[in-house]
Amino acid sequence: MWPSHAKFLAVLLLCASAHAQDPVLAPNAPKDKPTAVQARDKFERSIAPFVAQAKSTYPQAKERFLKGLPKGQAFFVTTRLYGADGNYEQVFIAVQSIRDGQIIGRIWSEIHVVHAYKYKDPYAFPEDRLLDWLITKPDGSEEGNFVGKFLDTYKG
Repeated sequence: MWPSHAKFLAVLLLCASAHAQDPVLAPNAPKDKPTAVQARDKFERSIAPFVAQAKSTYPQAKERFLKGLPKGQAFFVTTRLYGADGNYEQVFIAVQSIRDGQIIGRIWSEIHVVHAYKYKDPYAFPEDRLLDWLITKPDGSEEGNFVGKFLDTYKG
């Protein structure tokens, strides 16, 4: 149930990402902690202020990425992948490029719910579907990740 432009973009991504370099994360970088969500409405209300913060600061992070991040830093965003059954999974995308309102990269999360996708699959989506962003650094620190840091404490 993909729009025709998404299928076309996916084919382009398969070709374009064959030579893309994987981001390198510091061994002490925070680990992703997948969590099942039972009450979606409560979850959406809980993350809303952090999504707003991420979206309001994204233009500056995007600009830094487009100018070129220092060696050893990587740019990730989070979005949702949707399954045919209506379930979704929030995932990291390792950003390779941003152009014409599209974020292009590779899925950088292990997939647990939406099995039509897998880790390192090429993926592109409109910038307005961004939920969060983060820049990782060689020392294991990070910038952004507003939603992610909140979710580390979420007790849904």
